[in-house]
Amino acid sequence: MQRYLITDRRLHGGMEGLLGHIARVPCEMIQIREKDLPVRELSDLVRRAVAAAPAARVLVNTRADVAMAAGAGGVHLTSACPSPALFRRIAPPGFLIGVSCHNLAEVHRAEEEGADFAVFGPVYSTGTKQPVGVAALREVCRRVSLPVYALGGVTWERSDECLEAGAVGVAGITLFSRAVA
Repeated sequence: MQRYLITDRRLHGGMEGLLGHIARVPCEMIQIREKDLPVRELSDLVRRAVAAAPAARVLVNTRADVAMAAGAGGVHLTSACPSPALFRRIAPPGFLIGVSCHNLAEVHRAEEEGADFAVFGPVYSTGTKQPVGVAALREVCRRVSLPVYALGGVTWERSDECLEAGAVGVAGITLFSRAVA
């Protein structure tokens, strides 16, 4: 099972707490999702995260420029961002491009436009968004060849259900906070 940590420094007592968390959590990918940071601080955080977790691929939420300048392994886009193909033209070899998707049409578009993977959800209730459900995850995984990560309300107890539906792994914020708390 592939594990995809999404950051939220408010859960970890600021930057230093977040960097310590990143260093402790065993995962294959880390998305730096700190939307409100000024570019200079975001770039510093990304550089430090890359150093703190050398075994993981660090991706930056929507900021391919920061990702490339800071030596990250990729970018994570929303379904409303420009096409992954546009970023692919300027990205170095091996640079990962992931896309958040909420329905089959968005996953198809991400696949057609050259994304490396999709993060699909919310699969389960999160308290803030209506869940798409495991059946929708299963349908998406069955209909695309793109690797899909399950997101939203996923717990370690539910991760097997997501994998059985065809997901290559799980993504989350609180999922990984609980894993090392």
